[in-house]
Amino acid sequence: MNYKPATERLKADAKGVAYAAQILSAGGLVAVPTETVYGLAARADDAEAVARIYAAKGRPDFNPLIVHIGDWEQAHALAQWNDAALTLAKEHWPGPLTCVLPIADDAKLAPSVTAGLPTVAVRMPAHPAMRALLEACDFPLAAPSANKSGFISPTSADHVLASLDGRIDLVLDAGDCEGGACEAGLESTILGFGEDGSVKELRAGPIDWEGAANEPLASAPTTSPITAPITAPGQLASHYAPGKPVRLNAEMAEADEFMIGFGSIKGDCNLSASGDVKEAAAALYACLHWGADSQHSRIAVAPILEEGPQSSLGRAINDRLRRAATPADAG
Repeated sequence: MNYKPATERLKADAKGVAYAAQILSAGGLVAVPTETVYGLAARADDAEAVARIYAAKGRPDFNPLIVHIGDWEQAHALAQWNDAALTLAKEHWPGPLTCVLPIADDAKLAPSVTAGLPTVAVRMPAHPAMRALLEACDFPLAAPSANKSGFISPTSADHVLASLDGRIDLVLDAGDCEGGACEAGLESTILGFGEDGSVKELRAGPIDWEGAANEPLASAPTTSPITAPITAPGQLASHYAPGKPVRLNAEMAEADEFMIGFGSIKGDCNLSASGDVKEAAAALYACLHWGADSQHSRIAVAPILEEGPQSSLGRAINDRLRRAATPADAG
């Protein structure tokens, strides 16, 4: 791919969004804040633009992308919806929920967006900057996380540039703009829907979806992340990696470990001194970035509970940590 001397950086205000829309219309790449993490956006109907996402990230072409939409008209144009999916999407959109559904027969998407699968992953984001960008574009946006494939996801413009400077056209800096930083701090919950109304969690995330619908939903059995086929984004066994070994459920640091604490377990940084899982989710990637940039050769992370009213977030955090701790050659 062609590298630029440096990636432009603009505030995620009206002027920056308008300029970003011009770049995207021409087939370029823009990193944009969402309520989860920064996404690397390209127009989803342009095969060359989507190919630039894969090239910039070094992303394997069998790993599909999430398509971000601005309204329900686009949602119905891209996917075939059933009652269970409609119920949950209407409950949580705009927000950090991605629905994996059969692709619509006349969906105008580049084939590489779905990585050859008969399904498409769609999400209606909530962050004001991303919503404004979608409104300024007359096409949906393919937007995986704005980082090199397999490494820690970005929750700030600095994180994006540390990974992709010179590889993309523009990053919109949330900074002190409306919507601010990536509030959730973790990628969206991804759910797959069966024709029988069953729901399968393909990736844990910020949404507490079980029992949220008006009718009971059957959760399909999960599969080991190392042996499972890739059916949605975020399912690679090794992912979110800081580039050094990660030890989980640590009560204290060993020699040459950067300690990420939680609750009463102290460390070089603490996900949440009060043990709040929502705070921990928002801080997770920042702490992993600090650990990666530290002089320590390894990272240790305190236990994160998966119990109580925020159990879905605890499960999501541990999902990311397990993948971060999995060697790149696993499976």
